[in-house]
Amino acid sequence: MTSLTPELLAALALFAFVSSITPGPNNTMLMASGANFGFRATIPHQLGVSGGFFLLVVAVGLGLGGLFAAYPGLHDVLAVIGGLYLLWLAWKIATSTGLGMGEAGAHPQTFLQAAAFQWVNPKAWAMALGAVTAYAPRDNYVANILVVSLIFAVINLPCIASWTGFGVGLRRFLDKPAVLRAFNIGMALLLVISLVPVALELIGG
Repeated sequence: MTSLTPELLAALALFAFVSSITPGPNNTMLMASGANFGFRATIPHQLGVSGGFFLLVVAVGLGLGGLFAAYPGLHDVLAVIGGLYLLWLAWKIATSTGLGMGEAGAHPQTFLQAAAFQWVNPKAWAMALGAVTAYAPRDNYVANILVVSLIFAVINLPCIASWTGFGVGLRRFLDKPAVLRAFNIGMALLLVISLVPVALELIGG
């Protein structure tokens, strides 16, 4: 049985909402996917984000966070891998050329791709570490971790879906190739900008 109090649960729910609804790599990519491919085609991507993040919080809570605390260099390696992957994704978004098409053979992220991305997403790691350290009491710890992970996943899904929906809402304004190209380049630049704090941390460290 979990030892989370109603007050702690309310605080956790607020933290999950704020951190899930604010801009970040996942939300930027989901908005771009909604605009380019539509809501239904982006559902596996959304589920992959929430499912992958659920597993990440569980893993961090059960000791993976301690591994990074013991070996800080591993965190830097993860940040570099995640940054390179985000740059590649930014390039793919920037070079998309048509609604529902993009480059030849382009398609939305799959469930597994989106789930795997959470493990190299700097914002996801910050959210997971914050959730575990601040909202999971040591009494009945494993049960608390599972509850924290589940609450985060339940709140996260509608938050990220709203970003996909916002992208879908923009589709009618993006029917001109030049406008769509400008939108995709803007989304790609936002992804690159999201890497600035990570890069500054690596340089400062």
